[in-house]
Amino acid sequence: MITLALAGKPNCGKSTFFRAATLAPAEIANYPFTTINANFGVAFTRTVCPCKSLNLHCESCHDGVRFVPVNLVDVAGLVPDAHKGRGLGNQFLDNLRQADAILHIVDASGSTDSEGNPVGVGSHDPRKDVVFLEYEMTMWIYGIVEKHWAKLQRQAQSKTYPIYRALAEVLTGLGITPEDVKDAEEKAGIDLVHADADALVKFCREITKISKPMVPVGNKVDQAPGEIIAALKTEGFLFASAAGELALRNAAQAKLIRYLPGDPTFSLVDERALSPPQKAGLSTIADVMKKYGGTGVQQVIDHTIRTVLDLIVVFPVEDEHKFSDSKGRVLPDAFLMKKGSTPRDLAFMVHTDIGKGFLYAVDARTKMRVKDSHELQDRDIIRIVSTAK
Repeated sequence: MITLALAGKPNCGKSTFFRAATLAPAEIANYPFTTINANFGVAFTRTVCPCKSLNLHCESCHDGVRFVPVNLVDVAGLVPDAHKGRGLGNQFLDNLRQADAILHIVDASGSTDSEGNPVGVGSHDPRKDVVFLEYEMTMWIYGIVEKHWAKLQRQAQSKTYPIYRALAEVLTGLGITPEDVKDAEEKAGIDLVHADADALVKFCREITKISKPMVPVGNKVDQAPGEIIAALKTEGFLFASAAGELALRNAAQAKLIRYLPGDPTFSLVDERALSPPQKAGLSTIADVMKKYGGTGVQQVIDHTIRTVLDLIVVFPVEDEHKFSDSKGRVLPDAFLMKKGSTPRDLAFMVHTDIGKGFLYAVDARTKMRVKDSHELQDRDIIRIVSTAK
């Protein structure tokens, strides 16, 4: 399953974002290093379920809205020189190894300094936090590469073991492939075989961007001064009010409002059931949603899955006529797959044995066979025919 990591300095709202996205418990407090051990939970990316257009009843969606699970990890806060072990740096960086992408949660209100200590609103420039995280990630990977560099260079001189392959093996725990190494070398404009320390840092900066793409998220947007918001927009930030989203999800669970994660607004179930403070809080959240098209939490996850990681949703079925599995459940499963994936790739994702026994695939909508090299499209419904059962 896809894994997203929440990263950032202490006290920027990571744990609130985590709770809002997963409704899993995580300690929240207004001081640095509230999160010491990583929190793990399940969030979801939102898509349109095909059941509506097919006029089918589906028990796996919410009125035509399908939520596909992704792993979410909230790691310990990061402070300057974390790559040297300062603060909880080594623990933080180790928890990022298996992440497919990093949501960099930044305090858009500017009310926490570089180490997460509370300061006046607007006192700290959030843009500095982005440079800081990129640097720490780069130097962390550089430390790994530098430790093995002498041996890697000796291997490269033998000409029987290409350096990009050897380097990929050193970095395999980060999900880095030989192709990633080649791409990073080219983008850094260096020759790895003859690279000095400065060239290696350039390489590590590029391999970080390739293997751990970062999405900057301006959290606490409801408290952020207008000039900071304007500046962050020019830097490509997404915006969120994690506290607002958490309040909405709790209110929806309590059946006080009608709301699905990612909705641009919400509606009250019974206004008389709300206290004056609850009404005031919901009114404030509604203003933020009107301005930003939602609280931003679900939107950030969806953007990362769909645009940054370039994933599509595919629905495997066993009966292409009923769009169901063998038990008659309509569209019971949904898989996130890389754009450009084939039916054979889907077969392996369903089960290794099904992939090994792959014979052919059927497009459930058209009832036509598709080639095993056919490029799957978003929200395709596919039946896999395999020798495996």
